[in-house]
Amino acid sequence: MKKRIFGAAILIAIFVPFLIIGNLPFAILMAILSVSSVYELLKVRESQKKFPTSLKVIAYAVTLGVCLCNIHSIDFQFNFDYRVMSLLIFVFLSPLVFINNNKKYNFDDALFLIGSVLFLGLSFNLIIVTRNYDITYSIYLLLITTMTDTFALVVGSLIGKNKLAPKISPKKTVEGLLGGVFIGTFAASAFYITVINPHASLVLVVVLTALLCLVGQLGDLIFSSIKRYYEIKDFSDLIPGHGGILDRFDSLIFVTLTFVILIGIL
Repeated sequence: MKKRIFGAAILIAIFVPFLIIGNLPFAILMAILSVSSVYELLKVRESQKKFPTSLKVIAYAVTLGVCLCNIHSIDFQFNFDYRVMSLLIFVFLSPLVFINNNKKYNFDDALFLIGSVLFLGLSFNLIIVTRNYDITYSIYLLLITTMTDTFALVVGSLIGKNKLAPKISPKKTVEGLLGGVFIGTFAASAFYITVINPHASLVLVVVLTALLCLVGQLGDLIFSSIKRYYEIKDFSDLIPGHGGILDRFDSLIFVTLTFVILIGIL
């Protein structure tokens, strides 16, 4: 527990100042995190099969391009640069011809790289755009993920009896999920109504916030299923008591992806 608290303190000390400053410093931090996330995912995959070094380097470079695309946008009318998408597809499919060795690099490998880079690069890009849009929305999403995760752990450890998904995450319980969603919804909804939009429909805010809390837990389970598939405990040991970047940002990634769908409703 002490290691987990220490790790959380390090995260807060690094993340919060960049969040407050915003602009280019925050974008650079997110770019570093996006590349680190791709590194963790590729490292896990390489437990089964190695990627050519040149393609891994390209993957990190293209991840930066995706993450930093349109970073000065201040609204959610997304203008994603399709040149980045074209480059992404081209650089990972064309080596199939030049390498011409399915044992070294095949179509499944290409799709894994394309999916990993697009998924994680775009996710951290949207975190940047959310911060550009309004820091209060970033705080709102962080309240959803941190409060839900924290109290799901606390409630689950105190009164949890019914396993939520034992084959994926043995420690998660239904009671923990309900407790985390309840506290997360209460805290984030209160912040939204008090700070972001006092005139918003309370019922609508509560319903959509609860949905985002559930999505955050779903994201946690999705990444847990990846870890179970590759038979690992954490994606890395970068953050004491928390694992890697993907272990810590799994909920925020999926909450952000869902939030940009709901922003027009909220």
